[in-house]
Amino acid sequence: MKLKTIFLFGMLLGSPMAMAEDGNAKAKKESAKEFVARIEAQGQALAKEVEAAYWVRQTYITDDTAVLASKAGERSLAFSSSMVEQAKKFKGSKMDTNTARAIELMLRGSSAPAPNDPKLQAELAAVLTEMEGKYGAGSYCNDQGECRELQELEAVLANSRDYDELLDVWKGWRTVSPAYRETYQRFVELGNQGAKDSGFKDLADAWKSNYDMSPAEFTVEARRLWDQVKPFYDELHCHVRAKLGEQYGEDKVPQDGPIPAHLLGNMWSQTWDNIYPIMEPHKGVASLDVTASLKDQGYDELQMTKTAEGFFTSLGLPPLPESFYKNSMIKKPRDRNVVCHASAWDLDNGNDPRIKQCVEINEEQLGTLHHELGHIYYYLMYKDQPSTFKGGAHDGFHEAIGDTIVLSMTPSYLKEKGLIDEVVESEEATLNKQMKLALEKIAFLPFGKMIDEWRWKVFSGEISPEDYNKGWWELRKEYQGIAPGVERSEADFDAGAKYHIPGNTPYTRYFLSFIMQFQFHKALCEKAGHEGPLHECSIYNNKEAGAALGDMLAMGQSQPWPEAMQALTGQRQMDGSAIIDYFAPLNAYLKEQNKDRQCGWE
Repeated sequence: MKLKTIFLFGMLLGSPMAMAEDGNAKAKKESAKEFVARIEAQGQALAKEVEAAYWVRQTYITDDTAVLASKAGERSLAFSSSMVEQAKKFKGSKMDTNTARAIELMLRGSSAPAPNDPKLQAELAAVLTEMEGKYGAGSYCNDQGECRELQELEAVLANSRDYDELLDVWKGWRTVSPAYRETYQRFVELGNQGAKDSGFKDLADAWKSNYDMSPAEFTVEARRLWDQVKPFYDELHCHVRAKLGEQYGEDKVPQDGPIPAHLLGNMWSQTWDNIYPIMEPHKGVASLDVTASLKDQGYDELQMTKTAEGFFTSLGLPPLPESFYKNSMIKKPRDRNVVCHASAWDLDNGNDPRIKQCVEINEEQLGTLHHELGHIYYYLMYKDQPSTFKGGAHDGFHEAIGDTIVLSMTPSYLKEKGLIDEVVESEEATLNKQMKLALEKIAFLPFGKMIDEWRWKVFSGEISPEDYNKGWWELRKEYQGIAPGVERSEADFDAGAKYHIPGNTPYTRYFLSFIMQFQFHKALCEKAGHEGPLHECSIYNNKEAGAALGDMLAMGQSQPWPEAMQALTGQRQMDGSAIIDYFAPLNAYLKEQNKDRQCGWE
């Protein structure tokens, strides 16, 4: 899942150097407000051009589209660098509140800040294009000559229970990433140079500067949130390890150590819901086989997408524009390589929102569609904001919206949509549903936290290039309690097997979103007048909740995120307590199951 929108301020005409010189000359004569207006107008045009080039690159991977995307990226990086240099001159000047906010946002760190040197800008654009392309075109061929792409490999991880087959597929996908390990090292060097040229200590400092607090304060805040939910994760880990020991044998799953990474039903062990059949507390009670219903009823990619849209429109939010269905890619083409990783795009200032997703007919993909449409509806609702304010209150907000909606896909909702036959209300049914959701949501939390922990250490130099893989697995063991099922070395680049590393997408946003979606859900349920346990609430068809959500989305990033948080929830702080509230029945069950077990890992 990825929000794919590159917020660009730039000019369309002239070379990058000429544009910078012209912009600097104008900056000497214009006020801060005039500067913001000029940059916004020019940036809109350039953003449309660059996004189109990147869209074609991801939906048609060839050497030619690599050239187009790289050159477009070079242009955006060049003017981004110039914009930052010009914006610096207005720091400390007297200006109105909106202009001050716009200048502040311009000076924040991007995921790949451009060095001031035009040659390095060109190299950075090429490096980013190369890594993403190699990932998208990756496949694994086994000893029998059978070659499979990522989606096919993921299906094996999800469905097989053969230890050796799982390990082979897990190892196989990780043969793709060593090809760009050295390229990634060069990206780090270029990104750090760009961060320093933009006024930051390094790229880690730049990434942590985007949350209306200092990087040091944000580090503490992220740790506080993790500490709120870690005890629940530890209980889940202990129970999952015990059940996997029963499934595969305690010789393969030692009960005092980390879990082998290839046994958790997901290529990256980020979510564990595919092993729910092993973990189901009460066998056969209140089966929620949505995948079977989707297939039995003949759902296709379009109908699944329209089902997701229908939830948002039931809240009183507007229907998607016709262009969305005309321009989106929701089915994997047969005639070319594409990047199948799902993402949402805002190609023309809110006028051409679209998604890129190789939709498969299953429950997980239906949830992903809701997630991606969360981004799309954010675009649509802040469409009328000035360009500088088009964005989530912070990036975690953007990721949380669609997943907040998914929490309302309760058994009652699924029955109303004809995707299950009956709603079973019992303690056993509740535990089954909560176990399935916790294997997705709670299992994800440490993974969402550790990816950027690794990158921050890489960017700062705490993890050296010679220790990329060592540092990666140390953090995975520390946070997740998992380990590779086979020896790994520095010839490998296991971090790069996850799209967001070569795709250079910051990941803390997902960790924050998995915290905030429960906080949002609780607030929206209160606005909808829900009474009863939080896990039974669905805001489907509730216009009051929809209005509150729409009003918050329309704020974009025009104000610091605590203002948006307060507008929706009445709180000014991110808070993990709603997770504990939501999963109270399962938490009690896990503690009972684990009372005689040795939990934790060395």
